[in-house]
Amino acid sequence: MLSSKAMLDGNGEESPYIQGWKEYEKNAYDDVKNPTGIIQMGLAENQLSLDLLKTWIEKNQDATRLTNNGESVFLDLALFQDYHGLPAFKNVLAEFMAQIRGNKVSFDPRKLVLMAGATAASETLMFCIAEHGDAFLLPTPYYPGYDRDLKWRTGVELVPIHCLSSNGFKVTKFALEEAYQQAKKLSLNVKGVLITNPSNPLGTTMSHVELDELITFTVAKNIHLISDEIFSGTVFENPSFISIIEAVIDRKLEKTDLWSRVHIVYSLSKDFGLE
Repeated sequence: MLSSKAMLDGNGEESPYIQGWKEYEKNAYDDVKNPTGIIQMGLAENQLSLDLLKTWIEKNQDATRLTNNGESVFLDLALFQDYHGLPAFKNVLAEFMAQIRGNKVSFDPRKLVLMAGATAASETLMFCIAEHGDAFLLPTPYYPGYDRDLKWRTGVELVPIHCLSSNGFKVTKFALEEAYQQAKKLSLNVKGVLITNPSNPLGTTMSHVELDELITFTVAKNIHLISDEIFSGTVFENPSFISIIEAVIDRKLEKTDLWSRVHIVYSLSKDFGLE
C-alpha cells in the first residue's frame, strides 16, 4: 500500500559517511587513552563561537523569552505567517548575504526560499529540477553526505567531475566535459552542476577563471548550476571568496535564461556555529 519511494531498500544509514561515523564512535581517538584511534574529520561542526553565543544570549534574554522590549511576541510567531517566510527576517538575511560578499552583489528578499537547513534546500532543488534517474555533476572531492542527502529519496544520480591534486583540485573545461560525456555513456540526462564554494572538504575557494568555465559550460549545455555557499562567511585569507552570482553579473548575464538556472544554497549553521 506504500509508494515505490517508501518501499526502496536503500536508506541513509547505508552511506559511506554514516558507516565511517559508526566506526569512529567505536574507536574514537584520544591522545592518552586511545592514541591509535580514529580522528573524525568528516564533521563540519563549528564550536569556536559557542562561548560568544552563550554570552550574547545571557545578555539578551528577550531573544529566548519570545519578548521584544518586554512585550510578548508569542502570537506573532505562533500563528500562521506568510508561507514564503517572515518578511522581516528575509530582508535582514538578504542584507547579510550581500554583506559577507563584500556588498558586490545584492539579493531580492522575494527570491529567497526559507527551508529547514541547507540539506533540505539541496534535496528540494533536486526534486524541483530533476526527474528520477537524471544526473548532477559534482567536482571531487565532495561532501560524502551528498550521496545520502541528494540521491536517496530523489532518485537523482551523481556523476563525479574528477579534479586532480596536481593542479589544486581546480575545475577545468576538460574535467567538466569528461564528466558530461561519462553521464551520457551511462544514458543519464544531465540536469546541472553542483559545486560547494568554499569547498567542503577542501576549504578552498574557486577562482574567477573556474567560475567562468562553469558558467560557459552551463550555458552551452543549457543546464542548471547550484552553488552551495554555506561557508561563504568563513573565509579569512586570500584568494577571497567569489560568489557565483558575482561571476554571473560580471559576465552581464542577468537578463539571459541562465539567470533563472543559477541557485545559491546558504545556511546560518556553519558561519554562526548553530549545528
